[in-house]
Amino acid sequence: MCLSIYLCLLLTSAIASKRCSDLEVSFGVMDGDQWDTTVEEVDNHLPSSSSSQGAYELNGVGEDEWQMVARKGNQFVINDQPFYVNGFNTYWLMVFAADQSTRGKITEVFQQASSVGLTVCRTWAFNDGQWRALQKSPGVYDEDVFKLALDFVVSEAKKYKIRLILSLTNNWDAYGGKAQYVKWGKATGLNLTSDDDFFSHPTLRSYYKAHVKAVLNRVNTLTNITYKDDPTIFAWELMNEPRCTSDPSGDKLQSWITDMAVYVKSMDAKHLVEIGLEGFYGPSAPDRAQFNPNSYATQVGTDFIRNHQVLGVDFASVHIYADSWISQTISDSHIQFIKSWMEAHIEDAERYLGMPVVFAEFGVSSKDPGYNSSFRDTMINTVYKTLLNSTKRGGSGAGSLLWQIFPDGTDYMDDGYAIVLSKSPSTSNIISLHSARVAIFNSMCSWKCKWGCKKKNPLEAFFYHDDL
Repeated sequence: MCLSIYLCLLLTSAIASKRCSDLEVSFGVMDGDQWDTTVEEVDNHLPSSSSSQGAYELNGVGEDEWQMVARKGNQFVINDQPFYVNGFNTYWLMVFAADQSTRGKITEVFQQASSVGLTVCRTWAFNDGQWRALQKSPGVYDEDVFKLALDFVVSEAKKYKIRLILSLTNNWDAYGGKAQYVKWGKATGLNLTSDDDFFSHPTLRSYYKAHVKAVLNRVNTLTNITYKDDPTIFAWELMNEPRCTSDPSGDKLQSWITDMAVYVKSMDAKHLVEIGLEGFYGPSAPDRAQFNPNSYATQVGTDFIRNHQVLGVDFASVHIYADSWISQTISDSHIQFIKSWMEAHIEDAERYLGMPVVFAEFGVSSKDPGYNSSFRDTMINTVYKTLLNSTKRGGSGAGSLLWQIFPDGTDYMDDGYAIVLSKSPSTSNIISLHSARVAIFNSMCSWKCKWGCKKKNPLEAFFYHDDL
């Protein structure tokens, strides 16, 4: 195990068990007095805990306290304790779980993600009319896929204390998405002219609602827990990256979001709901368009602030792809964009929305001209540091989800963005360090005294020192 991972595990484990004497201070992060002060400061804030807790089990979520994630103001909470997110995407879990020969990869990716402290996974709860389809036709499901695949994914996630953001359909053609719903509609004789009719046609809306109902009311055959009652599920996502380019005004998509957010909440008031947006600013906020990566982003029918003001939406989502939106060739301008893009959305989540914001996809492709792993590490560090700056003052920056974590032996699924932890020691180090910092924040924060207080905290060195 590399040094920084070991140190993070050692620090968080010792803090959780209050056994400071077990720690060595020879790693060069801070001197002995600083270290003792740091541990004492942590100890003063931590709730009582047993020495059997895992290294990252510092947020009060033990075996007997697997409770729903809720929202309190602009932060997430579990049992009224703040919950900042360090997570990842692995979209294909259900498809792999449907095949006995690849099902083990779900266990592998959860185990490996858990080992570096990742606590939330975003994945698909849809596969519409495609290979190994969950929904074979509107309202018709393959029980084997439900039972062997999605039920298994949810059950397995809990074993590794990983919560799931489940996306309910796709803007893109992969795994069916809105295009498949339109095909189903045309097959029944509906007069549909665009895939964007998915958002407006009442029949297609009814198809989507039927899918929502089927998933939320599903009783997991492995746990016997109804999905809408399962704390393993962090949130429902209405759609992966919705766009409605046929209506740049944004009215058509706004109407759909308004309808579906309330519908999901009417069926499941316990879970959080998010839209799945990329974060582009639209017509309602012309002064914020300067932060968009390009002029086209204002014309795709989405509107970050307006969309997230819809009743029933609990937190904001933003994606970060400088290499897709600005230029494919790697450059320092990508890092500058990421920082300003994040800071703008954190500010808007605080000023206009009063809700958390999760940077639900971010990554860089190894296929980009000029790519190297050092740049990827710099990009990930930029995201994490920007979030820590928000976390430290009790801001709306609530977490991030890497795109994406893959286990060994799945290279053939790599879109260029895959991170295989066993092959990426420096990246694993960065993720582990951030997980340790987030875990301590989750344990130390309280609603009466946020990190924004003026008292100088000796944990600064640990939270902002990169090289352990």
